Amino acid sequence: MKKLDGKVAVITGGNSGIGLATAIEFAREGAKVVISGRDVKTLETAAKQIGGEVLTVVSDVSRLTDIDKLISAVTQKYGRIDVLYVNAGVAKFAPLESFTEAQFDEMVNINFKGAFFTVQKALPLLKKGASVIFTTSAANELGMATSSIYAGTKAAVRSLARTLSGELLVKGIRVNAISPGPIQTPIFGRMGMSKEQAGEMAKNITSMVPLGRIGTSEEVARVAVFLASSDSSFMLGTEIPVDGGVSQL
Repeated sequence: MKKLDGKVAVITGGNSGIGLATAIEFAREGAKVVISGRDVKTLETAAKQIGGEVLTVVSDVSRLTDIDKLISAVTQKYGRIDVLYVNAGVAKFAPLESFTEAQFDEMVNINFKGAFFTVQKALPLLKKGASVIFTTSAANELGMATSSIYAGTKAAVRSLARTLSGELLVKGIRVNAISPGPIQTPIFGRMGMSKEQAGEMAKNITSMVPLGRIGTSEEVARVAVFLASSDSSFMLGTEIPVDGGVSQL
């Protein structure tokens, strides 16, 4: 028997990077997968990569009406959520004096506001035994220069994972988080930096990793499967680092 047989798993930001790798792993473990993202073409491509039964929903988590659309689609198709992976996020890095209000609002609205309201609006579909997983980041602990807004939003998500653990415990819903370190995903190309700057940043980050390399989305996805399944049944309110030792050594 597969670890997620028959479970309905919803992944925000499931059209690329960690979200897509996790969707593929969830499907391999028998889950009925729902992925959301902002771009219809990447969603279609992702669905082909995942294979099997996949529901795709165009949804921007910074817009509450879009979250409503996602939840409505899941309600009509399945009527429940067994695994909710709150993964959609954006990262921009810049010196303190360079950040604009628009950049601040974008990251807060997607990374924190979107995460909070995704869980709130999904709550009626989360039954006893459901698992909620957040994507945080090693950046929320490292004090890394130029990451102030991104790290702040991820620290807020880590706090949310803990507080919602206490609040949803009475409903039999477990909440945990995964804290990726440097992971090779498309987000590196969306940080607002030139190719040269992104390459230099990746080089600098790699030098900080005790394991000496950048991780893969698949390595994070396997931890997500663990938290989604009964293998982690005695875990609650935790944040699991998948960072090559960056936040530990």
